[in-house]
Amino acid sequence: MLAESRRVELLERELRNPRPLLAEGYRPSPDTAAVLDTLGVAAEALQRDGNSIGSYVVSMTHSVSDVLATLLLMKERGLWCIDGEDLHAGLHVAPLFETIDDLERGPHLLRTLYENPVYAKVLQSNGRFQELMLGYSDSDKDGGYWMSNWALYQAQGRMAAACQEHQVDFRLFHGRGGTVGRGGGRANRAIRAAPRNSCNGRLRFTEQGEVITFRYALPAIARRHLEQIVNAVVLATAEAQSDCRNSEVTGPDESGARRLDHVASASMAAYRELIDAPEFWPWYASISPIEHISRLPIASRPVARHGGAVDFDSLRAIPWVFAWTQMRYTVPGWYGLGSGFESLLEGDPDALAVLQEWYRNWPFFRAVINNAQHEMARARLAVGRLYASAKPDGFDTVLQEEFERARKVILLITEQEALLDDNPVIQRSIRRRNPYTDVLNVLQVELLERYGACCTAAPDSEEAKSVRRAIFVSINGIAAAMQSTG
Repeated sequence: MLAESRRVELLERELRNPRPLLAEGYRPSPDTAAVLDTLGVAAEALQRDGNSIGSYVVSMTHSVSDVLATLLLMKERGLWCIDGEDLHAGLHVAPLFETIDDLERGPHLLRTLYENPVYAKVLQSNGRFQELMLGYSDSDKDGGYWMSNWALYQAQGRMAAACQEHQVDFRLFHGRGGTVGRGGGRANRAIRAAPRNSCNGRLRFTEQGEVITFRYALPAIARRHLEQIVNAVVLATAEAQSDCRNSEVTGPDESGARRLDHVASASMAAYRELIDAPEFWPWYASISPIEHISRLPIASRPVARHGGAVDFDSLRAIPWVFAWTQMRYTVPGWYGLGSGFESLLEGDPDALAVLQEWYRNWPFFRAVINNAQHEMARARLAVGRLYASAKPDGFDTVLQEEFERARKVILLITEQEALLDDNPVIQRSIRRRNPYTDVLNVLQVELLERYGACCTAAPDSEEAKSVRRAIFVSINGIAAAMQSTG
């Protein structure tokens, strides 16, 4: 494989060349053909209506060559071309930064991309406007809850700065899911919590799954939700433009950032120690309903990114979160937080007062802590232990201990006696719902045991099909009770 510099050089040369790259009659690989066919459909749609498609999202953008390679494929389908000094473009790209490494490298990548002579023409043709997409689901799956949120916060501010340095107007596109482990929570609070230099009056975000029903099924609720979004964008933009701070902390100083870097590193280390353990994936796959979730005919994409056997690296974030929610562990919404903050507090006697001050006055910090305590309040570790009993030598004890660390830390920071003391309505709702949901979990555990005992060897038998249907019903019931799939 060519080095990145050689790849960029080759792609620049081919992008400037007016001839097609593929010879007539050439048959590309199935994957390449699928992308070219998709771009062909996009080209036809744009011919009928130039506003029908906004931009092409480049998933897992790791380097400048990923963006230029996408442009080259677009060129093959006539979506843009260079004519002398002019560029004619019908579709523009939006790089998507998803992993922790990509979020950290993103600002440097943007600077390099904007200084590329070919991409400079792309910006010129697009009025020097760039859409940037941030991935919440995969960053959480990659680095754990706290590292994901801190990396996303920093990436927004640093990417905004990179755009401003190069006189590039931008719009952040937030790839948020419905659950806290995938960037969910109160959208208006998340907008107010964004770095001030990233608030420019433009915003785009995804709405998925049952969240669409919760927020838009009833006109009055849909209107209220949109009012909250617009209100948050207007206020955040006005405060950014006027440098109005409303006596609130708008971000940590250098020493505060170092503290949070320490928390993020310790948190991610604890999380990766869990998921990288050789015994973890077999344990997770054997006690959770992930195999059956992968068979549900409801997803817009396959459960894994690649064909073949499903493992942690190939599993998509939605079923990953979904299975943890079914078991009532809700791990993606809190795991690692306790170890991260405990590490800071043990070595820094002044840290607790700072954290409590941030919780009172810094919207980002308050939002992330509150989202975590909400997920922990929804967790039901006694129920999780029922699932884990299928493999008693597994990781249940590790999860229980980390949960207790996180609970103690959150109560210290929020100065509460119990989780969600600041939100008694939701607190009571969860407590009243638990006994009814517990029954569904007990039934699911029994069904999973029956399937493992008699149906795994003959998955196409009538008995296996009958048990699997019952498991599907239990999955649907728990998802309804938890008001969450993934």
